[in-house]
Amino acid sequence: MTVLVTGGAGYIGSHMVLALVDAGQDVVVLDNLSTGFAWMIHPKAHFVQGDCGDEELVSRIIRDHGIDAIVHFAGSIVVPDSVADPLGYYFNNTVKAHALIRAAIRNKVSRFIFSSTAAVYGDAKETPISEATVLNPVSPYGTSKLMTEMMLKDTAAAHPFRYVALRYFNVAGADPQCRSGQSSQRATHLIKVATQAALGERSHLAVFGSDYPTPDGTCLRDYIHVSDLAHAHMLALDYLRSGGESAVLNCGYGRGYSVLEVIEAVKRISGFDFEVRMEGRRAGDPAALIAGADRIRQTLGWKPALNDLETIIAHALAWEARLKKQSIAAA
Repeated sequence: MTVLVTGGAGYIGSHMVLALVDAGQDVVVLDNLSTGFAWMIHPKAHFVQGDCGDEELVSRIIRDHGIDAIVHFAGSIVVPDSVADPLGYYFNNTVKAHALIRAAIRNKVSRFIFSSTAAVYGDAKETPISEATVLNPVSPYGTSKLMTEMMLKDTAAAHPFRYVALRYFNVAGADPQCRSGQSSQRATHLIKVATQAALGERSHLAVFGSDYPTPDGTCLRDYIHVSDLAHAHMLALDYLRSGGESAVLNCGYGRGYSVLEVIEAVKRISGFDFEVRMEGRRAGDPAALIAGADRIRQTLGWKPALNDLETIIAHALAWEARLKKQSIAAA
C-alpha cells in the first residue's frame, strides 16, 4: 500500500511525508514546486514534479505505484490573497481538487484525506467552534475549501469512497528534529513572521487590527503544532483503512492566544526585542477562531503531544535559525 501526498514539498505536507516514512510506509509526493521545496522532501519518498489538477498524471501515478490512499495538501492558503484573486483560488483549490477526486474515482482509490480549514466557519459567533457550527466563510479561501468538502460529501454518497476532512486552525512550529518547517519567505503566519523578526530577518512585525472584540483588541487564534497535525492525519489514514466512515473533524487544541500574547512569547523565548507596528484590519480575518476538538479525540483517539505555545515557538525558532544559517552559507 502506497500513499500519494499532494503538496508534499510544502510546509504541512512535508511533515506528513516525514510521519509516513518514519512509520515505514511507501510514499509518492506530487508537487509542482510553485510554493514547495524539493529539498524538504524525504529522500525515501518518490517525488513526481507535476500538478494535482492533471488528471491523467494522477491516474498514471495511482496505477504505477499502487496508490491506496490520497492525502491532499496542495493548494493556496493566504486569506488576503484570496480576496484579491478569488478566481485564482477557486481554480487552484476547487477546480484542481475536482480533477484529483475524479482521478481517485476513475482508478478506484477509495480513501481520501483532505486538508481543509477553520476558515469555512467564517466569523463564527461561538467559542469554541464545533463541527456543527454554521458554515459561513468570509473569504474566497474559506469558500474554495468548503466547496471541496461538498464535492467529497457528494462523491462519497455516489461511490464506494470515504474521506476525512480535517479543518485546521492555526498551524505553527516545526519538526522537533528540525527536518522540516515553514520555509516560504512570503509566509503570513504570525509565529513564522514573529520568529523572522526576532532573528533580524524583518525590520518589524505588523499587527493587523487592534479593535477586535477580544480582551486586548487583537485576533484570537488556536495554534496547533504541525507535528501533532501530521499525527492526526496518520490516525485518519488508519481510521479509513480500518473501514471508518467519512468524517469532518476540527484540528486544534481548544485554547486561544491573542496576537499580542504570541508576540510577547516570541520575544521572551528568543531573548530578542523587535519593533511592532499597529495597522488596520485585513480583509477576511475573523476576530476569534478557537477549536472545539472533542470529535477528533473521540473519532480518531488523537492525543496531541506538543500542545504548548512555548514548545511550538521554540521549534519554529530553531527552524528559522537553520534557514538563516543555510542562507548565510549559500551567500
